[in-house]
Amino acid sequence: MFTGLIEEVGVVELMRQQGGVEQLAIKGEGAIAGLAIGQSIAVDGTCLTVTSVEHNRFGVDVSEETLARTTLGELHPGDPVNLERPCRPSDRLGGHFVTGHIDGVGTIVELREAGSMWWFSFSYPQALRALLVEKGSIAVDGISLTIAGLNDICFGVAVIPHTYRHTTLGTKQVGRRVNLETDLLGKYVIRYLEGLGASGRKTALTESYLREMGYV
Repeated sequence: MFTGLIEEVGVVELMRQQGGVEQLAIKGEGAIAGLAIGQSIAVDGTCLTVTSVEHNRFGVDVSEETLARTTLGELHPGDPVNLERPCRPSDRLGGHFVTGHIDGVGTIVELREAGSMWWFSFSYPQALRALLVEKGSIAVDGISLTIAGLNDICFGVAVIPHTYRHTTLGTKQVGRRVNLETDLLGKYVIRYLEGLGASGRKTALTESYLREMGYV
């Protein structure tokens, strides 16, 4: 489990195919301190298992399934990537619950400065529409962000200078694809309501009902 607060921007050093698996070697500093083989790490929001550790770089294997569902297959040596180690039970949850399991891939359709901040708009797969809400959370390339604008085509976020400078958002341009993970809690709400519909039960979705069920 992750929080969406990026620890470091690493750099892809090597990509190679071996035995039908894409192998990545990524250089980092603080985010790989104490990292061990078998542990998890989020690379651009994608939860991967560490297969090797050597000085200031680590290796991961990326399956065909992950390559097909994320942007990792589009990386090249020299590309920056967001890195985050899993959170510990004692950590403060500064972002939101992020699993590292990507729901879909979006595209940057707008990027502009807005005062002291930056405004990004991202397209998204229509299958994710029910899981996106204004003021709700979303992970973009593993970065915990708040949806500030939403329509049937795209969603927008306001990015503060710290996030812009200390993640890969500061290197991206319009047209770049990004990994999207919607809010885990929203998925459970949707699944619960789908179950009610399948059972034939009709329950009004009100704030008092959601509070009773523990969602508010």
